[in-house]
Amino acid sequence: MSVSIRLAQFGKKNAPSFRVVVTKTRSKRDGSFIDIIGHYNPSDPAQPFVVDKKVYEEWVGKGAIASEAVKQLIEGKYEFKKYSPKKAAGKDKQEQAPAAKDEPVADEAPEGDAPVENSPEESPAE
Repeated sequence: MSVSIRLAQFGKKNAPSFRVVVTKTRSKRDGSFIDIIGHYNPSDPAQPFVVDKKVYEEWVGKGAIASEAVKQLIEGKYEFKKYSPKKAAGKDKQEQAPAAKDEPVADEAPEGDAPVENSPEESPAE
């Protein structure tokens, strides 16, 4: 059985809070857990991250795998980015638009090619 240390989300809608939990790797994000070792609240500037480092080190010593977010929180390098579907969709459209302009249009003939003669289907009827 593999054990991981990761964030479990809870809190109000549009105001997330997270628990730092020790859980089985295959369990759901907010599912059952073995131990709560801390919490993270990005909307509270007074005390955004609290973790029991002694318990964290014990679990890592036992073979628990910490997620990237938890590792960055422990090191003090984590930056919370709020998800915004409108902004993400807008970026996708902007990235696709320049690619469409670079592609040749089917009606235009590529430069350097000889003109294509009419096929028998398109030739005038005699």
